[in-house]
Amino acid sequence: MSKFKIAITADTYRFSSEIINLVQAPFAARGLIEVINALGAVPVILPDVLSAHGEDYTEDFDGLILPGGPDVDPTFFQEEPVAKLGRTNRLRDEFELEIFRAFYKVGKPILGICRGCQLINIALGGSVYQDLGTQYSQAVLKHAQAASGEMPTHHVNLTEGSVLYKILGATAFVNSRHHQGINKVGEGLVVTATASDGVVEGIETKISDQIIAVQWHPENMWQQHLEMRQIFADFLARVDKYKK
Repeated sequence: MSKFKIAITADTYRFSSEIINLVQAPFAARGLIEVINALGAVPVILPDVLSAHGEDYTEDFDGLILPGGPDVDPTFFQEEPVAKLGRTNRLRDEFELEIFRAFYKVGKPILGICRGCQLINIALGGSVYQDLGTQYSQAVLKHAQAASGEMPTHHVNLTEGSVLYKILGATAFVNSRHHQGINKVGEGLVVTATASDGVVEGIETKISDQIIAVQWHPENMWQQHLEMRQIFADFLARVDKYKK
């Protein structure tokens, strides 16, 4: 039996060298590539391209992962940029929104990580706080940790009966590298994980298990914290269920 092919959208790495003034290269986190491979599927990195058509991708891939990265351009949720908005990449935003909507339409499983969680929420009509520190007064936890990325730094509470609850139990110890967070929840989504200060840490689709998305980075933790590996195992189990 052929292996599942998993589409992973890319971020853009910009660097200069003595030979070339500016290079822009698509990439994805090594830990994400490795966990999908370790679980027996084929990870494929998708660079953002102009004028993409989502249906061109849904036929070739069994599931979609939207990983972390820069802030989403706030004009996609009808806001102007605030002073503390971080780096954005409009081309990536447009590409991911197109790809997400195509996978969502055909019902194929989707996993969102950090920015990916926020992008999914925006795609379904929601919004994010562009900067938690200035726009959400209750955000008292350190959501952009100084500790190394594979180390957990705060706890989240999971909603009983949710997919995340089934994977992780009532609470989970997670890492945290974000200065934005979900504000208005998108249509068809429900919050299933929160930090103690109320910041949204996980969302799912209400009436199916098509979408699971988390605000933390399990791809950095799965080798030392095996429960985070189960998030990816569950994603591939959902892919298998869809294929059947």
